[in-house]
Amino acid sequence: MAGIDVASRSADPAARRTRLRQYQQQLLERVQAARTSSGARANQLGVEIGGARYLLDLLEAGEIVPVPALTRVPLTQPWYLGLANIRGNLVGVVDLAAYLGQPAAPSSAQGAHNASAARIVTLAPALGVPCGLLATRVVGLRDAADMEQVRHPEGDRLIDADGLDWTPLALAELVREERFLQVGL
Repeated sequence: MAGIDVASRSADPAARRTRLRQYQQQLLERVQAARTSSGARANQLGVEIGGARYLLDLLEAGEIVPVPALTRVPLTQPWYLGLANIRGNLVGVVDLAAYLGQPAAPSSAQGAHNASAARIVTLAPALGVPCGLLATRVVGLRDAADMEQVRHPEGDRLIDADGLDWTPLALAELVREERFLQVGL
């Protein structure tokens, strides 16, 4: 009899909506707590772009996908690699290494030897720019709270327990740069 009672409760649409609202409220509270926690956001996505290591805020990064076929766009900056179809959406792909004046990052789309680790990290939809960055390699989650902050003339750096140098990269600031938004020649 108890099994029937449970089944009838789970089949009740009003009860399901109530449980869904409660779940959404709990999820919202967790996200807000993570945003307002003291200090830097602890978990960040570690990526290698060109020869440098960067930390991306998880709220600013979107999907991580293998490098798809890219369609070149004529009369664009050399760092603008072209357009990619990612899950039915056209996304502009940027070689951030080349944008920053470093040697272009190898990618499987360019036929590089060690490009199987290359990925596209899309920007979060909340940033409003359908764009992806070519990452030489996605390293994974890094806990910035466990890293030592070092002041540097070119910007703050974080040093992890292995002595590796990481640069925080604010994607929200990047998409506000006029030069980044002007891909045309």
